[in-house]
Amino acid sequence: MDLTAPLDTLDATGVTGMIERLRELGGPVDEAEAIDEIAALERLKSAAAAAQARVTAALREGRVTREMDAGVPATERGRGLGDEIGLARRESATLGSRHLGLARALVDELPCTLAHLTAGTVCEWGATLLAKETAVLDPDDRRRVDAELADRLATMTPRQIERAARAMALAIDSRAMARRRARATADRRVSIRPQPDTMATVTGLLPVEQGVAAWAALRRDAEAAKAAGDERGIGQLMADLFVERLTGQAAADAVPVEVQLVISPGTLLGLDDVPASLPGHGPLPAGLARDLVLGVDGAGDDTAGDDAPRDGEASGRTWLRRIFTDEVGRVVATNPSRRSFPASLRRLLRVRDGVCRFPFCDAPIRHDDHVVSVTLGGATTAHNGQGLCARHNLTKARPGWRSATVEARAGGESSAASNAPEVMTLTPTGHRYGSPVPPVLERLPEPSLPDPSTAEAQLLSMLPCRDRTARRRRRVDVLRPDVLRPAATIELLDTG
Repeated sequence: MDLTAPLDTLDATGVTGMIERLRELGGPVDEAEAIDEIAALERLKSAAAAAQARVTAALREGRVTREMDAGVPATERGRGLGDEIGLARRESATLGSRHLGLARALVDELPCTLAHLTAGTVCEWGATLLAKETAVLDPDDRRRVDAELADRLATMTPRQIERAARAMALAIDSRAMARRRARATADRRVSIRPQPDTMATVTGLLPVEQGVAAWAALRRDAEAAKAAGDERGIGQLMADLFVERLTGQAAADAVPVEVQLVISPGTLLGLDDVPASLPGHGPLPAGLARDLVLGVDGAGDDTAGDDAPRDGEASGRTWLRRIFTDEVGRVVATNPSRRSFPASLRRLLRVRDGVCRFPFCDAPIRHDDHVVSVTLGGATTAHNGQGLCARHNLTKARPGWRSATVEARAGGESSAASNAPEVMTLTPTGHRYGSPVPPVLERLPEPSLPDPSTAEAQLLSMLPCRDRTARRRRRVDVLRPDVLRPAATIELLDTG
């Protein structure tokens, strides 16, 4: 197959044709040809990145020129373009804006790097690192670094490009590091990311002296506790001290928190092992979810064996909001003409959507907003509600942007699951991007579930309780589930 054969048209249709032709690759060939194809495809990826950068830079130039002619203020020209690019690339708006910045740098200030990218002799990541390390330089100095490295780029790894560009930037402008540090210090933050095996990483991006001081203090006190006879490892001690000092609790596992646990009745009652979901974290094993519901000490720890006593006494006071799925009418009774969402409906939207509802955005939900605004007749209901990050709540209100709800399916019962709408976003260029309601619980074909009339008694029998009086004090409403969407909130508070 000749990938260099001319295309009929070199536009979006022609590029799509190339994609179709690439489907022919992957058949049985000799090993040497396979290596050649891999190398050619790698160069093609780089060349495509270069072409994408040129198209992106031209798009911005055209957009800014058009808005300037239309009298748009200079500070507003090109606003929202990073969001459009992110949608086109099926990425978040942050990555879209980053690609826009890279494209402008390559076209305007790094011509040698762009030429290497076009020829496939440097990868997009290497070009990104060079642009990043020279971002603090003046345009002329940036072009100087680009020219100095031009003859070497084809033989350098991305890490080598990063180190060389940083060293040259410092040699050209000794104040560059100070400016970089100031920018990095202003960007200090704490973030959390889910990790495998129901763990999480809490990361603090700090000035180096503060980060070293925090780590050294944890290490020092962990070693002191270990020397005093504590059986935990140094890493475990440091992690526990980290939690205790941030929360002010006497023990790491005694933190009073509210955890929203989305769980199907079948999993809760032990009839199946469909994973539960912890909003903001992701799936949880069914066994761990049941232990959390019961308040079992050492939830999810199977090392003790099935016969180990479980008295239900949790180390800390954890309030679990169990969210089941049923009709929306059982969750909230709200006036659809009111402008703001009530707390119960906001909670529903955040659990239902999980992350920002804008297409391809995984940012945390910060705003609860209407799909169709109130000023245009939109109702304050779950059907017309969506969770958005702060950026996209502003983007959807910019000129040329529109959003609407589209029914996921016709007919069916009036429930959150059957009529959950798809949000359709229309961009200033007329492109449409759909965002359906994601499933809260990922599951295999639905198992049989108990009759709702007997579910409450079965659920109550599972709960740890020291006396019948305390058991009677619990209020449990078990509804006929539709486990694909959350709607009703059930609060089981351990009064034992």
